[in-house]
Amino acid sequence: METKVLYLSDLKFNLEIWRRELKFHAKEMGLFEKKLEEIASREFSKRALVPLESFQNKIMIEQDAISKLQHRCKAKIKSIKAADLNEEIDGRLQNEQHNLRNDMRTYTKLHRQLKEEMMDYFLEWL
Repeated sequence: METKVLYLSDLKFNLEIWRRELKFHAKEMGLFEKKLEEIASREFSKRALVPLESFQNKIMIEQDAISKLQHRCKAKIKSIKAADLNEEIDGRLQNEQHNLRNDMRTYTKLHRQLKEEMMDYFLEWL
C-alpha cells in the first residue's frame, strides 16, 4: 500500500504542475489578447489587421483547449483521490494519464509556436 501512495502522489504531482502551467498560459493569452486589441485600435493598414484576426481566433481556440485540459486534470485528481489504496497496482491510473500527458505535450508545443508567431507580429507592429 505504501508503494501505491507514492505512485499516486507522483501522478498527482504531474497533474498539479500541468494545472499551474495551464493557468499561467490562460493569463498569458489574456495579455496577448489585450495587446491585439491595442493594435486593432490603432489605424494600421489591412496588412496588420488580417493576421490580427487570425491570432484572435487562435487565442479563442487555445482558451477552449486550456479549459478542456484543466477540466481533465481536475477530473484526474478527483479520480486519484478516490482511488482504492488496497487494490492492486495495475497501472490503470497511469495508463489513463498517459493520454493526458501526450495531449499536454502537444498543447505545449502548439502554445509555444503560437506565442513565437505573436511575438514576431508584435515586434513588427508595436
